[in-house]
Amino acid sequence: MTASIQYDIITHSPEQTQALGKNLGQRLDQGLVLGLNGDLGSGKTCFVQGLASGLEVSAAYDITSPTYTLIHEYPGRLPLYHVDLYRLESPVDPTVLGLDEILYDNAVVAVEWADRLAPRDWPPAYLDLVFTIESDDSRRIRIQACGLADDNLLKELFGKFN
Repeated sequence: MTASIQYDIITHSPEQTQALGKNLGQRLDQGLVLGLNGDLGSGKTCFVQGLASGLEVSAAYDITSPTYTLIHEYPGRLPLYHVDLYRLESPVDPTVLGLDEILYDNAVVAVEWADRLAPRDWPPAYLDLVFTIESDDSRRIRIQACGLADDNLLKELFGKFN
């Protein structure tokens, strides 16, 4: 993974974590793959809830972690695939799950427990997000752009949260 730009952002509530995801979702005009890693309760699903809102996924959808179904698909301005690999052992074969098809689709793909995929299985450009519990109320989110050419977009998106 070659990170061209990196941000460390501290959020102090679930609402701020959702706002970060929403900010990203609102600005996306093409598909993007996001790898989300962090302990249980660190804010990954909360971030995806905001992302869905920013992508104009209907509020009628309850955005929850697809732990048992593995993949949820939501219609929005861009399709959103929410993937959860928690229950699977590493390394996960993306072909068996059908991930190889959606990772290269013009959709937003948020993969929780992304470290269960081998580095070779990721597309050439994606965002890598690591969620860390700082305290009961705060989360550190490290965002690395991997292979993305548009650093200006990322600076605009995440620079205001620093």
